[in-house]
Amino acid sequence: MRKDAIQHILNERSLIGDRLNSKNKILSKAKTLFANEGFSKVSMRSLAKELGISVASIYYHFPDKNTLYLETIQYGFADKAAAFSKVWENSQPAKKKLEGFVQSLLQELMRDLEFHRLMLRELINADPARMKMLADDVFKEQFCYLLGIMKEIAPKNDSHLLAISVLSLCKHHVEMQPLSQHLLGWKPEHKEPELLAKHIMDLLLNGLDEDKK
Repeated sequence: MRKDAIQHILNERSLIGDRLNSKNKILSKAKTLFANEGFSKVSMRSLAKELGISVASIYYHFPDKNTLYLETIQYGFADKAAAFSKVWENSQPAKKKLEGFVQSLLQELMRDLEFHRLMLRELINADPARMKMLADDVFKEQFCYLLGIMKEIAPKNDSHLLAISVLSLCKHHVEMQPLSQHLLGWKPEHKEPELLAKHIMDLLLNGLDEDKK
């Protein structure tokens, strides 16, 4: 291959890398702004100002605000989806998979408080169009995995309600931590994802019946 052709390929790869890096910087900053200010208060112009770039640079990657928002959520959720997928893909029994998912979800919620705050803000605002977009384009695959596990563990129960209960227990345990540590009976180990996962699993599988434990 000629040297000029090789150089052209290298230049193209460098350009693609620069564009991807630029896009990721925009998504990272957008994630912070959406989490702190909410969807309605973030504009393409305010995002560009925060980044110190032109509005045209934002529009180069994202044709409109809805696309920016969707890709921001996908960007923030990508590493979490990868962690959850590792749990679903292992060969353990269904209950062990569920415990692994619960622990992984707790870890991710505690690790990325910014994404957690972004999701909490969206749930409070509850814009119907954005909720449907998130359900269809971001969370559907992982929720289907969880739904399947719940059907396998408790086939006679409502798998949707069980799956939502799993998510809610994890989410609210993390949200309550700033307050719960000041309430009677709190212990430092209550912050540990592994301990919380075992507690949530015990509650799900045995309820409050001491004879089943």
